[in-house]
Amino acid sequence: MPGARRDSVAFTVVVTVLVLLGAAVMLLLIALSGGPGSLALAAVLAALPVGPLVGCYLWLDRYEPEPRVLLVLGLLWGGFVATAAAILLQGVGGLVAGFSEAADLAVVAPVTEELCKGAFLLLLLWWRRAELDGILDGIVYAGMVGIGFAFTENILYLVAAYDGTDGLVPGGAGELTATFVVRCLFSPFAHPFFTTFIGIGIGVAVGSRSRAVRVVAPLAGYVVAVIAHGLWNGSTTFGFGGFLVVYVVLMVPAFVGLIAFAVWARHSERRMLAAALGDAARRGLVPATDIGWVVDLRARRQARAYARATFGPAAEQAMRDYQQAAVELGFLHHRYLRGTAPPDYAARGQEYVARIGAVRPFIAFPGQVVPAR
Repeated sequence: MPGARRDSVAFTVVVTVLVLLGAAVMLLLIALSGGPGSLALAAVLAALPVGPLVGCYLWLDRYEPEPRVLLVLGLLWGGFVATAAAILLQGVGGLVAGFSEAADLAVVAPVTEELCKGAFLLLLLWWRRAELDGILDGIVYAGMVGIGFAFTENILYLVAAYDGTDGLVPGGAGELTATFVVRCLFSPFAHPFFTTFIGIGIGVAVGSRSRAVRVVAPLAGYVVAVIAHGLWNGSTTFGFGGFLVVYVVLMVPAFVGLIAFAVWARHSERRMLAAALGDAARRGLVPATDIGWVVDLRARRQARAYARATFGPAAEQAMRDYQQAAVELGFLHHRYLRGTAPPDYAARGQEYVARIGAVRPFIAFPGQVVPAR
């Protein structure tokens, strides 16, 4: 797959270079925003919601786990590239157009920030499309970018609150606590939530056979992300009461609805995977008796535990490799059946079948005959 390898290398090089540039800008900006003590405190407080949020998205990503390298790149893109680019665009826009503070908050910030965050998903769609199998993948990658963005932005806000560098409040522990409660406890989901709409649009585009939908869906997702972000930011201009109304009446119900949608998408992946592997089994690509041990998450864990207890860590790793190859084959075969397979689907499919064939004679699932060693 020389074309796929070139695309992968191009994506990795471009994203890595941009992350390094963004990191240099943001680390310098953060270093200039406050003293070492306030920076350390702000970083610790900003990091508190990161772990739980990442855990939630990894839970959604359990059926076909995305490459950890790409998930980390998504976090770094949000934390450094998107933040640096958004600050630059907002600064240039403010100098050229002279936006008011309210317009900058409710319009300029949402437009630029969602554009900069969504760029990572567009790069994935352009160079690593094979890693995007549908809506859930788009949600997961969008969430990682949003978490990274929120982490860096929260550091800046927390430092400003503690040091009083925004010129509006004297700062101190009280302001720091209020900012932490609002941004890190009540609304840590905000940036992942907004960008998730772009992820949904990207996922719809990947799974559609219509050229028009493949163009319109990401744009529609971006527009919805900007609107949601703008409503959220704009509510703060009406004081705490306006913020509270938007939070309770609009944002929380919308977020709960999005969670329900993501969980539904996760369950639908199981049905889709079972159907795709069933068709693959009828074509002789994978043993039909193995499908249940691949589709069901509890059965996956049971099979790995059985392999480890029977033959040790090496056997467990072989079981993991087999299950991962079968899952990848299932998702690829589903896209083939829908007519939305990537251009290199044949080579990728042959690679997965080869991996399955190489490992299968040396593994056994619970209740099956243990292969000779």
